[in-house]
Amino acid sequence: MILSSLVGRFGALALPLLHRLDAETAHGMTIAALRTLPPTPAPASDPALAVEAFGLSFPNPVGIAAGFDKNAEVPDALLGLGLGFSEVGTVTPLPQAGNPRPRMFRLPADMAVINRLGFNNEGHAAALARLKLRGARPGIVGVNIGANKDSTDRIADYVKGIELFGPVAAYFTVNVSSPNTPGLRDLQHEAALDELLARVMDARARAATGRPVLVKIAPDLLPADLDTIVAVMRRRQVDGMIVSNTTISRPNGLRETATAREQGGLSGRPLLPLANRTLAEVFVRAEGQFPLIGVGGIHSAASALQKIEAGATLIQLYSALVYRGMPLVDEIKAELARAAKAAGPGGLARLVGRRAADLCAQPYPG
Repeated sequence: MILSSLVGRFGALALPLLHRLDAETAHGMTIAALRTLPPTPAPASDPALAVEAFGLSFPNPVGIAAGFDKNAEVPDALLGLGLGFSEVGTVTPLPQAGNPRPRMFRLPADMAVINRLGFNNEGHAAALARLKLRGARPGIVGVNIGANKDSTDRIADYVKGIELFGPVAAYFTVNVSSPNTPGLRDLQHEAALDELLARVMDARARAATGRPVLVKIAPDLLPADLDTIVAVMRRRQVDGMIVSNTTISRPNGLRETATAREQGGLSGRPLLPLANRTLAEVFVRAEGQFPLIGVGGIHSAASALQKIEAGATLIQLYSALVYRGMPLVDEIKAELARAAKAAGPGGLARLVGRRAADLCAQPYPG
């Protein structure tokens, strides 16, 4: 779905060509193109963009969200294009085909995407083999783990991911928020989430790798839900949260009304107000106990800065690259570097969450 190095290397002319194809075919071609790139050292980032989070040192705060590189095929190619980190997956223990095609839909007038992929991936073994081939290459590559649709013990699936990928993952993301696996979001309920994190954190302790564990939540949560979720996160001492996944809602004002009726999670520009509000609510509740990665709706340099001001220490992109291509990454980095320098001592850290309280005081986005 996403438009990659072809756009970054050869400019926006590639975008119309890829948009003539259905979204999933275009995405597959993008991954294939990235696989052909020779290993390239990541370009140096402005020192003002350096971020420390979860015990890791990020050269810049702009990462690629899970869902792009599902099978860990091109993390180093993405890092070589200037991203500060890459997150592969979602990976499940066993390969699975996901939902029937078509299952990805562009909403060009809204700069949005709907997907109902359903954790289609090649399984743990394939992703692990590729990540082992990275060896000691530099760069932060996280692994997003999930559960198979037909699993009889979904929590055990997450534990397997922690046990297996510990030697090769810079961090883990526990994905309990995809709307496209029936019942998966039930793991966000307090009792289920507490059991899940107890077993996941125990697995990490037994593996003795100390890899940071993050949890990715949905934007479709009420403040009362966030009260209990953040309380569980703090009690189980997770290292961070990713806010947020796609939404099952359809925000007011969508222009592509026919496509908007497709079932699945909506991402892209229309998600920004809801994702930022959820991010701000989590930031206020976390009280600085762990950093947050903000994802959802970033489509410009200005919206990236808004995400940080809502509470994100790091940010992730995905759907906007369908419409803007990789040049958007450089635009965002330039704006964040400017804002960091203008903020004075402390740089970007001084901007994190500075508008969260104001956002929480406003009416909920419709």
